[in-house]
Amino acid sequence: MSFLLRIFVAGLTFAAVAWVPDLMATSGPTGAGGDLGLARLLAQGSMFAYGAAFLGGALTSLTPCVYPLIPITVSIFGARQAASRRQAVVLSGLYVLGIAAMYSALGVGAALTGKAFGSVMQNPWVMGAVAVVFAAMAASMFGAFDLQLPAGLQARLSAVGGAGYVGAVAMGLVAGVIAAPCTGPVLAAALAFVATRGSVPFGVGVMFAYALGMGLPFFLLGAFSVSLPKSGPWMDAVKSVFGVALLAAAGVFAKDAVPALQPAFLASRAAALAAATAAGAGVLLGAFSGSFEGTRWRSLAKGVGVALVVGGIVYASGSAQARSTTGAAGLDWIHQDEALALGRARAEGKPVIIDFWADWCTACRELDRTAWSDPRVQAAAKRFVTLKMDGSQESDAFQRVFEKYAVVGMPTVVFIDSHGREMPARVTGATSAEEMLKWLQAAEQACALPAVACVARW
Repeated sequence: MSFLLRIFVAGLTFAAVAWVPDLMATSGPTGAGGDLGLARLLAQGSMFAYGAAFLGGALTSLTPCVYPLIPITVSIFGARQAASRRQAVVLSGLYVLGIAAMYSALGVGAALTGKAFGSVMQNPWVMGAVAVVFAAMAASMFGAFDLQLPAGLQARLSAVGGAGYVGAVAMGLVAGVIAAPCTGPVLAAALAFVATRGSVPFGVGVMFAYALGMGLPFFLLGAFSVSLPKSGPWMDAVKSVFGVALLAAAGVFAKDAVPALQPAFLASRAAALAAATAAGAGVLLGAFSGSFEGTRWRSLAKGVGVALVVGGIVYASGSAQARSTTGAAGLDWIHQDEALALGRARAEGKPVIIDFWADWCTACRELDRTAWSDPRVQAAAKRFVTLKMDGSQESDAFQRVFEKYAVVGMPTVVFIDSHGREMPARVTGATSAEEMLKWLQAAEQACALPAVACVARW
């Protein structure tokens, strides 16, 4: 990597580390079981997640485990020998759709297990174990060891498919498995991200975008006979990018596994910029350049560079989390005690807000930041009794209330009017301050007219 290119990449890294954690924190409503339409997801910023997934897939296709196989694979399912351009396009498209079908199914599975995944992730031992797995995957990307399927299984999978339309789809279905040495670590990280979001549409969308990115070179070569660059040292840079990303993911999990570290992450913008500066300096030292097999000094510089980039990403993530967790501090929440909240509401003639929340739920923290931290929402909510049911570590008290209100996923906000009646509509997923104000107003006015519909149920 030339010095000018390294400076350019360092600048991009600085910008990404300085602002991406906040973009991730505002990535639309993604709590489990909500009305998570893709249109609303895209409107509120989740295009970033889809774009990142597509880019991750495209970069995966440039790793040494996948890239050299592209011309061979395209020849096997017949796109290079197609009778017409149309047939070549169809064959290549079916191959990519086969990849997309496989990864989308994995996304559905990860999303459906999201609640269970998120619940156990509050266990420090589990988070520590995930951090170790991610660190091991990063080590494989840096060349410490190779992840490989048994030779016999690889040969059997490679025989799946063949020429023709059905063969193209079949080859696409097993493509990710054959390329497991490089796709495995990245795919595992992507599925873990989807599982924490807990949304089936989001999971399908993200993994479909990832598959399209991975299949892009296959499609270009098969459909249009595009000449691909020769394999070379640039592939080490691609693997280094994945290695740094996986090591940073390990650091984020390790950070969350040790609650005593949380006060070290400052919520100020200056702290995030300092972390971004460290990450940019790490790139200049060679975090993404070459491999660890060079001279001792170059290996040392690369190691220091990787440490600076990873440390910068982890600290920026912790700083963004510190900013997002201060959002609901302006409200006088009653925690985990439904009987106390309902008793106070009955005595004071007030409506009730019940917010089902969890530390591991990204959209829950987003709801704190976007709605509950807004001064207008806080002013309106002071006319309510506010109850926060925390499912971070499930207890009998939480489970009883969770089942009583038939909550599907978090975040979910339930409203009870001033006469003790549960409102038929509820907030599922993150929402804006303006939308929350409308919900609060509707709850306050529920029993204004007609009076006969509001017989007290306290």
